[in-house]
Amino acid sequence: MKVEHGTFQKRTRRRTRILVLALAVWSLGIAARLFQLQVLEHGRWSAQLVVQNQRWIKIVPERGTIYDRWGQILAQSLPVKSVGYNPGVGEPLDEQMKNILRLNPVLKLTDAEIERIERELRDAPPFIYIKRKVDSEIIEKAKALGVGGITFPDEKKRFYPQGQLASQVLGGVGIENKGLSGIELKFDEVLRGSDGEQITLVDTKHRAYHIEVLQEPRSGGDIELTLDSTIQYFAEAALKRAVADQKAAWGTVIVSVPATGEILAMASAPDYDPNAFPPADPEAMINRAIRHLYEPGSTFKIVTASAGLENRRVSLTQSFDCRKGVIETAGGAIHDHETFGILAFPEVIIKSSNVGAVQIGRQVGSALLYRTVKAFGFGEKTGIELPAEAPGTVRAPSDWSRRSLDSISIGYEISATALQILEAANVIANRGIYVPPRIIKSVAGAMERRAARGDEPARIISEQVAQELAAILERVVVEGTGKAAAVAGFSAAGKTGTTQIYDPGQKSYQSSKHIGSFVGFVPAEKPALSIIVVLGDPKKDDYYGGLVAAPVFREIAVRSLRAKGLFPRPDVGRTIIAANAGKGKRP
Repeated sequence: MKVEHGTFQKRTRRRTRILVLALAVWSLGIAARLFQLQVLEHGRWSAQLVVQNQRWIKIVPERGTIYDRWGQILAQSLPVKSVGYNPGVGEPLDEQMKNILRLNPVLKLTDAEIERIERELRDAPPFIYIKRKVDSEIIEKAKALGVGGITFPDEKKRFYPQGQLASQVLGGVGIENKGLSGIELKFDEVLRGSDGEQITLVDTKHRAYHIEVLQEPRSGGDIELTLDSTIQYFAEAALKRAVADQKAAWGTVIVSVPATGEILAMASAPDYDPNAFPPADPEAMINRAIRHLYEPGSTFKIVTASAGLENRRVSLTQSFDCRKGVIETAGGAIHDHETFGILAFPEVIIKSSNVGAVQIGRQVGSALLYRTVKAFGFGEKTGIELPAEAPGTVRAPSDWSRRSLDSISIGYEISATALQILEAANVIANRGIYVPPRIIKSVAGAMERRAARGDEPARIISEQVAQELAAILERVVVEGTGKAAAVAGFSAAGKTGTTQIYDPGQKSYQSSKHIGSFVGFVPAEKPALSIIVVLGDPKKDDYYGGLVAAPVFREIAVRSLRAKGLFPRPDVGRTIIAANAGKGKRP
């Protein structure tokens, strides 16, 4: 028995030693593993924990509001929610997509959106957007599905309460709240503000349990335009009717205050609703008032006449022989729209005689005409506070052909924007003074000007010459090609224009394609408004500026004057009847 007891004790001690040794080895293993995790790999596992538990989210700031001159809101930002997803660490891609697609009946994701989501998930990001800036009703339905990992971050959505009003001027913003055209683009830095940042802590089921704002966003600055929403509406309504009635390809209208250069309305057709930006038709985004270049035709005779009188190369009493109705030039003849007799200088402008204007241009000469054209600002941007303004084309006399002097005298071989032609008429309205156009009244509460030609008014022609031309342009409306522009109870002054469109492919002017225009100001003696109307390729019955554009001028002028509190005088314009130019006569 003693032997068996001793053997048992030995066996027990041996087993105890083995167990202690095993425990020691296990303890050393645990210690080594803890050393590896807590010391050697501490940084890697800490970073993974951060990735798993923390979500860094950008806080989008409040974009500045855009107002018209009276404080009417044209563009503002409204709170809205998006749908996002926080992928779990190590979660298989197919499981993530399965989760997200549970939202499809509510979000109605397109194939392109699903492909984009899957592509982004492959990069194992901590957060992705599923759908941006979603209606509140859809958000509530998505929340009700209770899909894990789905979040609903706050965002801002641009809203244009006036719809299509001034769409090309305002422009639009992209999904990232960045301005992409118009005022939204030009002043994006001011309007956008600066982003904020917040951190969200989530548990293993992606549920947020702590949110902390690390940096507050800074709201963008507000912008006040010189536009008058009421006059802008009048201009757009009249332009749309004219484009539709005349079956024109496009059109543009600008209304300004000559004395200050303020733009009260700037409209282009076709247009679009900036609430659905970008539009399906890219052409609708073009602000044709400042971007579309065209040969101005007879409205440019304002400049030719100014050059003649200012440089004393012609006089008001001088006569010009227009009896043939045609004048020979290098490269071909230039015709009048009807045959006239001997015309005095004012009658050349009143009746819009090409033959007479060519003779005036020849007496002025290339050097002086070119100098006057440049003095009026053609060939360079006006500096209006809008993006993508076109400078137009004015070639130096050294690049002119033998026909160029004659062509430029009647508004060909030169390209301009509607705004540049309006500015030329404003020089006459302002008695010889050029006042830079502006569409910005204030930026973030402060006045701001960004003019290419300078901020200060500049004298272009003498006051006497401007007064003489204003009187002639008034007669254009009373007795000449602009009768359809007459405004009952007000004196009005202006000039018609009709231009054939040049086809670069055929290297010739198209007899079936025209641009009809009218530019003028009212009242003639103390202009409160200046207006230009341009219709591109009207196809219905007529295409002459005096027939298709002048009536639009009248309609806008009548309604805008009333809106400004100016009413007709019974002693003005009583002899003007029905203001329609005769059929078949080319103004």
